[in-house]
Amino acid sequence: MKFAQIATAVMAVACLGAAIHSAQAQTLAVHRTDLVSHELSVPGREGIQVRVDFDPGAFAPKHAHPGEEIAHVLQGTLEYQLADQPPVRLKAGDSLFIAAGTPHSARNVGDGQASELATYIVTKDAPLVVPVK
Repeated sequence: MKFAQIATAVMAVACLGAAIHSAQAQTLAVHRTDLVSHELSVPGREGIQVRVDFDPGAFAPKHAHPGEEIAHVLQGTLEYQLADQPPVRLKAGDSLFIAAGTPHSARNVGDGQASELATYIVTKDAPLVVPVK
């Protein structure tokens, strides 16, 4: 009887540990907060500004935009991979221009939270983010 109770307790602890590990793996996320979207004086174009917050270790997979992006790092350290170019590492205060349609990804490579202010000049009514394989 005692062996069964110990085995049950060990299994419960193991399951709890697996659940906590799974929950931590799922919390590595990229959070987007839309700030402003406005039609521009250029027909068919709009300006969009977004705050993007990266949990520690979070990764935004390869994607493209239907226009230009200017990324300004507000806090932390982010590494950007643009097309086939070598990765670019930016820290708070650094900015990066990403040409229209350029496939790129971003990863939080710092120890804590990282954030960027992303400004887009894009085709109006087109999907802002287009996944790229």
